[in-house]
Amino acid sequence: MKPTLFTLSFLLFAFISKLPLAFSDDVEQVLDINGNPIFPGGKYYILPAIFGPPGGGVRLGKTGNSKCPVTVLQDYSEVIKGLPVKFSIPGISPGIIFTGTPLDIAFEKKPNCAESSKWLVFVDNHIQKACVGIGGPEDHPGEQTLSGKFHIQKYKRGYKLVFCVSGSPTCLDIGRFDNGEGGRRLNLTEHEPFEVVFVDADFTGGIRTVV
Repeated sequence: MKPTLFTLSFLLFAFISKLPLAFSDDVEQVLDINGNPIFPGGKYYILPAIFGPPGGGVRLGKTGNSKCPVTVLQDYSEVIKGLPVKFSIPGISPGIIFTGTPLDIAFEKKPNCAESSKWLVFVDNHIQKACVGIGGPEDHPGEQTLSGKFHIQKYKRGYKLVFCVSGSPTCLDIGRFDNGEGGRRLNLTEHEPFEVVFVDADFTGGIRTVV
């Protein structure tokens, strides 16, 4: 779908004028909660860095008029780990994931009704926010989708996720927005980033530690 004048104006104003630049100068290897490096192809739960009221892991849900669960939500319940994701470095099969490495993110499995489980960003004009979803443009009819790559950056006790728009020097933090849809949407934000940790979904040695 071609961008509308409203969409372009909203994106330029919100992304460039308001939102903070998301990168730091320090580069380090990204670790899971057990201190092990995360690697492309591994399966990981994305959970809040603080256990408890901040909620649980990320999963998929239906939002707006969608009949398919193609919006990424953070579950309200801290006991829900959500769905495992896989990270991949475009053009590189193994590789090492450092803070700032351009990444594609995809859930391990996809709904039958979606084109793919790969993360993207779409603009929900109803709530006027750029939100994280999956699939392709056909999974978000009537909404503008943005091409770009995700990054991981060190943040406080854990990490934050960042989205960099293709063809733009602007990289934006990913936070949470509660629209009363059974979970909090992940969205590009001008406020507090979503502070996360990564848990190896194949690790059977115990339960996630409390930060």
